Amino acid sequence: MNNDKAGQSIPHYDAVVVGAGLAGLYTLHRLREMGKNVIAFEAGDGVGGTWYWNRYPGCRVDAQCYNYQYWFPEQVLKSWDWSERFPSQPENEAYLNFVADTYDLRRDLHFHTRVTRGVYDEARSTWRVYTDRGDVVDTPFFICCVGILSDAIEAPFPGRENFKGMVCHTSRWPKTPVDFTGKRVGVVGTGATGIQVTQTVAPLCRHLTVFQRTANYTVPMHNYQLDDAANRELKQHYPEIKQRSYASFSGFDFDFDNGSFYDHTPEERRAIYERLWADGSFTFWLGSFFELFVDEAANQEISDFVRAKIRARVKDPQVAEKLMPRDYGFGTRRVPLDSGYFETFNRDNVTLVDVKPDPIECITESGLRLTSGQEYPLDILILATGFDAGTGAFAAIDIHGRDGRTLKAKWDRDIRTTLGLQVEGFPNLFTIGAPLAPSTALCNMYLCMTEQADWALEAIRHMDAHGLHSMEPTREMEDAWVEHHDAIANSTLVTKTDSWYMGCNVKGKPRRLLSYIGGSVAYRKKCDEIAEGGYAGFIFG
Repeated sequence: MNNDKAGQSIPHYDAVVVGAGLAGLYTLHRLREMGKNVIAFEAGDGVGGTWYWNRYPGCRVDAQCYNYQYWFPEQVLKSWDWSERFPSQPENEAYLNFVADTYDLRRDLHFHTRVTRGVYDEARSTWRVYTDRGDVVDTPFFICCVGILSDAIEAPFPGRENFKGMVCHTSRWPKTPVDFTGKRVGVVGTGATGIQVTQTVAPLCRHLTVFQRTANYTVPMHNYQLDDAANRELKQHYPEIKQRSYASFSGFDFDFDNGSFYDHTPEERRAIYERLWADGSFTFWLGSFFELFVDEAANQEISDFVRAKIRARVKDPQVAEKLMPRDYGFGTRRVPLDSGYFETFNRDNVTLVDVKPDPIECITESGLRLTSGQEYPLDILILATGFDAGTGAFAAIDIHGRDGRTLKAKWDRDIRTTLGLQVEGFPNLFTIGAPLAPSTALCNMYLCMTEQADWALEAIRHMDAHGLHSMEPTREMEDAWVEHHDAIANSTLVTKTDSWYMGCNVKGKPRRLLSYIGGSVAYRKKCDEIAEGGYAGFIFG
């Protein structure tokens, strides 16, 4: 116990974990295995992170279940059965609850508690952490597992308070069912979430209006049910799936195994595209040819293939043209999987509104008004308007490092980390899922998040073993990582595309690719080399 200025005792913990999503639960479990006295705070009233907050209609994961799970818990791997190849939100949430129950993680979790501030005391090598419920605790290790896509952009236009109907943000969807019967519904946003909402709500409502600013490529999802026999078969192959996943670029059990784009004739490439397209998964994106990320000719051919697929799915040629991306290449933005999204626009009760030439001006009492003055009356407005990705949830906590500097102010100037795991000037702050690591966008989250947590926990173990109290990267180390990250990023087509990957969806946000695009294996090798080399480039105290 320490005392504050008023003489009140301040509880001391070996570590504080923020968040009870997949990274937070894993980190809490591992810290307890290390014998640490840990407290974890979670803003929601249950575990799950993304799968707690995002419960909108049609919400489901677009990674195969046998990839999108923890590999560490043998007890869970043996006893948990998946019901679908691509499980829905309730099943993903149930899985994380099952893990929490299996390892009795709730006893160290404080729900409905948002961490609001963290202040580093350099003299004591200690973080003082504050919550919105009045908690104040001290800890040497402040581990933020706050989520990559968790700081929602509520609405980038004014007037929400004026609307007389119902407004739902997809990341804060009500737990009680929303009745769409007979309602005029508007969906703003056509990213992965907006696509899932659109294809699900259209058959349920009187009329659906989709407000599209940026057309999106998608791959049709091939989902199917898994029975007991299928689950038994999967479990027999888990060792191979795990091995392939850890050896791949993106942390899935597939990779760019087709050689170079230029190793094949156009006819051979077409056959590869059709085979991967039929698989109905990310394999078309992250298992075709790596050249789609770096070579304009290759990307053009693949983009043309996908546009032809879109054209074939939409009856009205004018609507199809609006739905086909023309100003960026396939795979340079997040690629969603869909379940009848483009066919949705063949319905008589669905209207597509292109708001790029005529932007949304405001929300009115009765609906949405565009800059031209055109107004669309609505009963329910669904905002699928995205997130301040990577940085937003970290910056939402008032984090003060050395000399009173704040993380938000640093990232407002320039988004910088070392390995996405630590930040110069903020000792003993570990940032799981922060920018400049693969987990920020381009990796299987279960694999990459747990790998990041493992590195942080091994660093803590190293400090314990050597009687050290603090750890942070030098400015030179951070400069070197940023330079390495940018050199790889700028060799790709991704940095030429405006998207949340580049922070372009948030006004004033510094432009930098948020995710390390060198691949999961290369990233892990870099992390291992640093640890095995005694953490050269880091300052210990």
